Amino acid sequence: MRKPFVPVLAVLFAAVLGGAAMARGGGNTATQIVSFQVSPINELAVSGNPAALNVNSAAADSQPDEVSDSSTTYSLTTNEEGRTITGRIDSAMPSGVTLKINLQAPSGGTSAGDVILGTGDSTLVTGISDLAASGKTITYKLDATVDAGVIAPASRTVTLTLLDDVS
Repeated sequence: MRKPFVPVLAVLFAAVLGGAAMARGGGNTATQIVSFQVSPINELAVSGNPAALNVNSAAADSQPDEVSDSSTTYSLTTNEEGRTITGRIDSAMPSGVTLKINLQAPSGGTSAGDVILGTGDSTLVTGISDLAASGKTITYKLDATVDAGVIAPASRTVTLTLLDDVS
């Protein structure tokens, strides 16, 4: 009973070897070179504008109460190392009024905490490297002294920039 099995095995072996030989000898090949690159990616976005900050109360014999808003967030993506977020406003605040910002740091980064915004760039977050993060809280705080007087509604444009680490 084992004798018929040997010829069948020999035929299968020859068929496999013959097919491999045909693939090597009778085929036609072509090659391509694929070039590639990954460019620097540095994207920063905010969720919207915060609510109006209105200083409108104080305890007797004290300066007005600071007000804050933490309703907005930022998101970022970078494939580079050693990135920093800076912030500035488009024009100076009125005398006696201070606008502060605090950005929650993404993983691996370090927040500078409450930073007074001026017309020059201020460092807000350092040590950002190779990440994609979203939903990071932005907190604004507005202080006014009694010397500021009454100020009609106004606004400032805050510019956040993701750039090479400046520290």
